[in-house]
Amino acid sequence: MPEHELATTSLGKSVDIYHPEGVTASAAPTVLLWHGSGPDERDVMEPLARAVAAQGVVVLVPDWRADAADGGQAELLDSLAFARDHAADGRLVVAGWSAGAPAALGVALRPETAGGRRPAAVVGIAAQYDRPARTTGTVLFDDLAAGRTADVPVPVRLVHGTQDTLEDVAYSRKFRAALVEHGWAAELTEIPADHAGSIMTEYDPAACRCRESRDPAVREAGAMTARVIAETALGI
Repeated sequence: MPEHELATTSLGKSVDIYHPEGVTASAAPTVLLWHGSGPDERDVMEPLARAVAAQGVVVLVPDWRADAADGGQAELLDSLAFARDHAADGRLVVAGWSAGAPAALGVALRPETAGGRRPAAVVGIAAQYDRPARTTGTVLFDDLAAGRTADVPVPVRLVHGTQDTLEDVAYSRKFRAALVEHGWAAELTEIPADHAGSIMTEYDPAACRCRESRDPAVREAGAMTARVIAETALGI
């Protein structure tokens, strides 16, 4: 069972830290996992974060607000700086779900927005990639077309549910093709899930937010996402 700690970024946002039992945050690869556009919804990512941590990876899940004046940019980049301070030997994977996914890809394509340093790898989950990334304010396709390439290849793993009616899997297929066309090492894993199911949750209309699902099929689909993230982190 992964252990849990609570921390705070320099901007005062809460960060859940999940790490394998008996393993300190400095002794394993680290994943920074961003939630979607719901304000301060780090709890939504808990099932996925625990599943990743159980495979030997430290997972940091910060709050951030897409409804902030800057679209959440400052809080996202602040959490990135926090994660870098806690990552072992620079082994940091930046991952995101929904709006958090293009935000993660943005810091790989435009490292100057994040101190000039790219993450070791990036994982994008169930997202649309033709909108401005919250971290950069630019569209990822435009960055690629402008010749944004990695000096050192940054592995990109995409995960998308084939039953996603909110963000169609075609978005990830198109973005993977664009990455490969421009020389990036990119893979797409398609899973039998809807938008919420890709992170082991289900949408609760009454609460207007996602909550952990107990449906075995949903949990297995989300476990596939967790395996992709863990494999990416352990492979860097």
